[in-house]
Amino acid sequence: MKLNKDNYLKELKGISVIEISGESCANCLTLMPILNDLISKRDDCKLHHLEANLDTLDLIEAFDVQSVPTILVMKDDYIVARCIGYQPEEILKLWLDDKIEIAKNTIIKNNS
Repeated sequence: MKLNKDNYLKELKGISVIEISGESCANCLTLMPILNDLISKRDDCKLHHLEANLDTLDLIEAFDVQSVPTILVMKDDYIVARCIGYQPEEILKLWLDDKIEIAKNTIIKNNS
């Protein structure tokens, strides 16, 4: 699912992995199919894509993205973990396994 400023709050329910990339970023293009494959084997999270461009600048700033590729593991709209830059598949799988497990155990307090 592609995220944008109009749909992100509705889409980020439960545990989400957000892949943030740039259109002409070679590492982003290499990482995307690896991440798609890893997440497609799971049933405990959803994968979202956020293209870093002028249309998504508000979200990029809200997520404090400094470079691409960036991967966020989120629980609802809370960032649980962040990975910056390309990672080999084996390392990325270990990282995702750990951070998704942490997200499952993260309690979000509602301040309303």
